[in-house]
Amino acid sequence: MAKPDEASPARVAAFRTGLSAETRAAAYLMAKGYRILAKRFRTPYGEIDIVAKRRNLVAFVEVKARATLDGAAFAVTPRQQGRRGSSMPRRPGSPAHPEHANFELRFDAMLIAPRHLLAAFDASP
Repeated sequence: MAKPDEASPARVAAFRTGLSAETRAAAYLMAKGYRILAKRFRTPYGEIDIVAKRRNLVAFVEVKARATLDGAAFAVTPRQQGRRGSSMPRRPGSPAHPEHANFELRFDAMLIAPRHLLAAFDASP
């Protein structure tokens, strides 16, 4: 039997998959011109995978990695969506976060799934 502080091999694998997906998502966002402000940002309501900024937009990004894109999409549940809304800083103009007064705040989801494109290009001469 595993000790209480030891994670099961399945949990360790899921954690590693999640970290890899978050790293790939951050790289993709940076390639699109975003600056990563935080990864795995903890709030009283839960964790935000990535906080990214581009121009006057701050995006709070939930990253989901699954075997299929449908599986990743369904992993962003209504309950989770509501919790994420609670974890975002207050709306622009809020005295609690005056630095966000001129920023648009948005919740994004990045879905990551392996894709095998058969005959993606013609290799014949």
